[in-house]
Amino acid sequence: MTEKTAHANPNKNRTPRHRAREFALQGIYQWLLNHEDIAVIDTHIRQAHGFEKADSGHFHALLYNTINQQTELRAELSPLIDRPLDQLSPVELAALLIGAYELKNHIEIPYRVVINEAVELTKSFGGVDGHKYVNGVLDKLAARIRNTEINAGR
Repeated sequence: MTEKTAHANPNKNRTPRHRAREFALQGIYQWLLNHEDIAVIDTHIRQAHGFEKADSGHFHALLYNTINQQTELRAELSPLIDRPLDQLSPVELAALLIGAYELKNHIEIPYRVVINEAVELTKSFGGVDGHKYVNGVLDKLAARIRNTEINAGR
């Protein structure tokens, strides 16, 4: 994983929820590559430097629920992309899974925030233009599952 941490941009306002998403992305990335037990990944991530500044509850929900619901989330994402999900980079796939999970299950988080957070994760950890791809896919998914919220904002 290409890791551009907060040290690269010390002025970036990283909320506890954003930090939770960063750590969840790292855990899901690890799971995608190694299929390690979620509890082992959880324990390892919680020992990482800076974890105490993350929203531990949101991290837990993202890590466990995204992995446990990944079959359903992949089914939601598959029709919206131009290639098999397994051909995406693990960072992009992890960001898409987290974004899809939050769009479906955390309606209290505005869809624009969900998409922006996934884009920021991809910018921080992914390849050069991966964030544009993640943005486009999650925008299409939001139009499908958050249609009422989107129309209310118009």
